[in-house]
Amino acid sequence: MDETHNSDLRIVGGHLVLDLVNTVAPRTPDGSGHHEYLPGPEELLAWARRVDVLDEREAGEVAAAWRAAPDSAAQAWRAALEIREAVYAVLSARLPAAADSTPSEGAGTPTGGDGTLSAAGDAPSEGAGTSPVAGRAPDPGPALERLALRWATAAARSALVLDGRPGRAARLVVGTAPALLVPDRLASAAVEFLSTVDLDRLKVCPVAEGGCGWLFLDITRNGSRRWCAMADCGAQAKSRRLTERRRARRATGVTANTGS
Repeated sequence: MDETHNSDLRIVGGHLVLDLVNTVAPRTPDGSGHHEYLPGPEELLAWARRVDVLDEREAGEVAAAWRAAPDSAAQAWRAALEIREAVYAVLSARLPAAADSTPSEGAGTPTGGDGTLSAAGDAPSEGAGTSPVAGRAPDPGPALERLALRWATAAARSALVLDGRPGRAARLVVGTAPALLVPDRLASAAVEFLSTVDLDRLKVCPVAEGGCGWLFLDITRNGSRRWCAMADCGAQAKSRRLTERRRARRATGVTANTGS
């Protein structure tokens, strides 16, 4: 996955939370050469609107709140990236393929010395985006704690309101503070996803075979999906294998002619 624009970002995870995780490409153990699809608040808001974290009206309210208080935009962006990397740390620890696609050091996760995120891009916080020893996923405990704190603060800014739909009594509205609406909804979605995901359906686009390391839900009947997208990583890997076979045949031919 090598697109360079947010609008070109493929939405292939099968769930909002996985699509959030997949806003860094590629997801490789060393984090080298990765592209950050959410480099700032503006890109975060555009992505959130695209994947229906919020509607058009809410997006306007968020933008207005950020314009009125620019610091709140940076705060929301940093919180969203912390949630993203914490989710990835937890899932990586639970996946058999964690050794091939563990959270990369500093992969879009600027953090401060107090363990919170900062726009300066200091060392990554413990348990969220740290590079583990080869073949071993990081301890997900700190990442779970961060998610729990984000979820708790999001819940404190939520409201239970009457639901006008037939057969419904009330509904929970997450994100009543526009400036922090996006990270609040991401935190809520993350906790729900981690609490309910079927890990047998969760797969990693295979980095070792030329994939991007993105996570996705395989909902095929026989569980045969292998790539984030066959038209992207799958096609590129197929093309590379074909090129390698051709080179091998040519090399074999040259060797045979030399020896004759």
